[in-house]
Amino acid sequence: MSSVNVALFVRLEAKAGKEADVENFLRSGLPIVLEEPATIAWFGIRIGPSTFGIFDAFPDEPGRQAHLSGRVAEALMANASELLAAPPIIEKVDVLAAKLPG
Repeated sequence: MSSVNVALFVRLEAKAGKEADVENFLRSGLPIVLEEPATIAWFGIRIGPSTFGIFDAFPDEPGRQAHLSGRVAEALMANASELLAAPPIIEKVDVLAAKLPG
């Protein structure tokens, strides 16, 4: 199993009335992410009533960059103005420790 060294934390704030659409968008992203070999872990999460997020982890910077230029990121940016109250906050983070299945 690959180790994870880098990750992304993306914070999404849904427009009023678009919360279900953001939730559905995140759910629909999973099959796409399953096709990304360098995406070791991917989570679509709900933080609060209108706040959502994505946390995903990668073995290295090329894997993270591949994800950032992939289909889910493309779809997110294409739908951001319709679904989100503000642009996504995308934070590149380093993974210090992880427990993964395997």
